[in-house]
Amino acid sequence: MLNRRYLRVKVLQSVYAYLVSGENNVQVGVKHLLTSIEKLHDLFIWQLSFLVDMRHFTEKRIYDNQHKHLPTEEDLNPSLKFYNNRLLIAIEENIDFKREVERLKIHWYDEQEIFFDFYEKMIATEEYKAYINNAKDTFDVDKKFVISLIDNMFDDCVVLQDFYEDKSIFFVEDYHLVTALILKWLSGLSVKNFDSHTKMPSIYKDEYDDEQFVRKLFCDVVAHDEEYAQLIADNTDKWEKERICIMDMLILKMALTELILFSEIPVKVTINEYIELSKYFSTPKSKAFVNGLVDRLAKRLQNDGTIVKTGLGLIDK
Repeated sequence: MLNRRYLRVKVLQSVYAYLVSGENNVQVGVKHLLTSIEKLHDLFIWQLSFLVDMRHFTEKRIYDNQHKHLPTEEDLNPSLKFYNNRLLIAIEENIDFKREVERLKIHWYDEQEIFFDFYEKMIATEEYKAYINNAKDTFDVDKKFVISLIDNMFDDCVVLQDFYEDKSIFFVEDYHLVTALILKWLSGLSVKNFDSHTKMPSIYKDEYDDEQFVRKLFCDVVAHDEEYAQLIADNTDKWEKERICIMDMLILKMALTELILFSEIPVKVTINEYIELSKYFSTPKSKAFVNGLVDRLAKRLQNDGTIVKTGLGLIDK
């Protein structure tokens, strides 16, 4: 589920938390990092379960509306399209998903206000109206609506985020990242590749390699914190140094760590990855500066022999 870019984001967040907290036990920082990555998967399941239970809340709303004292024509003949959403039904019937829900002891019984708030906003959207009025009734149509629902509503769903804040500090920290992960995963699903026996996505693509990658990156950034801060200072003038905020500095230090100490990762890959990170974690003004400095440092360190690549790291030469 997590490609290296997401793992770099987690390391960036964890190094920032470690340095700001004043913690001096690296293994405590590593443990926090690995726990935060594990919690991504937990929140992933929680969010999917919310959507699944949204189906059942819709069924309850339909029943209640039909039994009102003065039901409208729409109340008596509601659209069942969302309730019959094939994608959500497939997720609910997935054996691995059920196992994860049971492991996490997920239930939404006491959170009907969250569902009511979400439901009212959902049915008011143009996407929902277009969906229930769409003559096509297929898995792909159902999937497209669920994706649009997540994309348009999850980020601004304050009541849901407040709920997760009480569940785990990690859930709050990674709410938006998990939304992106769900969207990516759902986009690749089809009738042919997802059924009740399909395994839910795991955290790491390659558990051993990816876990070793995040461990090493975190430890090396912390170990070379002052050294790389000086290297950055030596390659910037006074005006530039005053522009570097703490997050920009961490991005630069992580880029240097990967360029110098990860011989198997090509230089171009590292540069491109940290340019992408800077788009999300740097201000618009500092982003161009960070990008330019990473590129400049990479060229200088290659020329003086500080950066030495081997194996797969030689691919971009």
